[in-house]
Amino acid sequence: MKYLVVGGGGREHAVAAALAREGDARIVSVMATRNPGIAALADSVLISKETEVERVVGFASEQSVDLVLIGPEAPLEAGLVDELVQAGIPAFGPTRAAARIETDKAYARDLMTRHGIAGSPAYRRFVDCDEAVRFIQDHPGDLAIKPVGLTGGKGVRVMGEQVDRDGACAYAREINGPIVVEERLVGEEFTLQAFVDGTRLVPMPLVQDHKRAFEGDLGPNTGGMGSYSMPDHGLPFVTETDREQALGIMESVIRAMAAEGAPFVGVLYGQFMNTANGPMVIEFNARFGDPEAMNVLTLLASDLGELAFRCTDGSVGASAASFLPEATVCKYLVPEGYPDAPGPSEPVETGDPGPARLYYANVEELDGRLWTRRSRTLAFVGTGTSLEEAEAVAERAAAGVRGPVRYRRDIGTRALLEQRCTHMRSIR
Repeated sequence: MKYLVVGGGGREHAVAAALAREGDARIVSVMATRNPGIAALADSVLISKETEVERVVGFASEQSVDLVLIGPEAPLEAGLVDELVQAGIPAFGPTRAAARIETDKAYARDLMTRHGIAGSPAYRRFVDCDEAVRFIQDHPGDLAIKPVGLTGGKGVRVMGEQVDRDGACAYAREINGPIVVEERLVGEEFTLQAFVDGTRLVPMPLVQDHKRAFEGDLGPNTGGMGSYSMPDHGLPFVTETDREQALGIMESVIRAMAAEGAPFVGVLYGQFMNTANGPMVIEFNARFGDPEAMNVLTLLASDLGELAFRCTDGSVGASAASFLPEATVCKYLVPEGYPDAPGPSEPVETGDPGPARLYYANVEELDGRLWTRRSRTLAFVGTGTSLEEAEAVAERAAAGVRGPVRYRRDIGTRALLEQRCTHMRSIR
């Protein structure tokens, strides 16, 4: 089978690596900048913006690919799946209309409200920023301020956690466009991803991402500094009832989208806050998470290509995905100064990663050397029979990198996990 992987980040490297585990798979790629990890797996590479839909469709046609797998959200919003399907090329990802579950936060909240789906916080949507500011000033409790559109995971400001009321008002003015204002959710975050064929879902292991830039969950939000999963594919602060409720919310959303004429095909990513009253929806994404894709795809024992095909033909529910019973810890290395002021491009050496999986992200290879760029550079994923074993593997690999990069050493540590558990116990 011949696959086209669209996108050039760590997530897409993990997708390509999972496809390549099947011996007869052939891979071609479209990416804005050349990812050396994906390029090493690909027969052919087109360097192009992933949102240049006509070029991507033309390349897919020229290469006679059997299936296109789309990693980032921007080409989904641009309607890439719509045009591929129009050209008779199967695509693993939602149409532009279905991708609104991620690309339009107000649509996602309104959908849940229309269909009476549990798990949505109280919210208001505003077009006029002055009206939003007045609401924020008058509201007695803490709020979350979100632009309606895509922000790369870095667009939310939370009162009482990141900004005060004046800061929230200033952020609303800075957005100066459509905005969603929600009640602040208190609890512990977790991610549940699922393969979706339009009507049915096949869930993946739970993962917890770490958005904050610095150890101890300090600093600004980033695209994600790393993540971990447990050997039983759950999380110790998420009960089985919590997990079933989260999956039920996602199933209800998929039914609602199908009922409204926008059936969802691809990966639905549910980011939840586990609160005193159960899981609440922070947001949905319309694709694999980054870094969460690296956790789950490293563990995937099933054929990713077959699962993706089953999603496109409506039969994914016929067979559940299989994952290795191991823990994973992903640690992202980023340029110094990331995310606010990343430094200039400089060389970086990975050293010997040992048994850790190395996934390249926003990194460039020139004359046999790797050079940083302005976003996340590369990630190591450690696996093991316990969280401690997986964390040790990832930590050894990350510590061996030389160059102007940094990472969060606390991700995947037992101490940080116990903080999560203690916090969850304190609110329940």
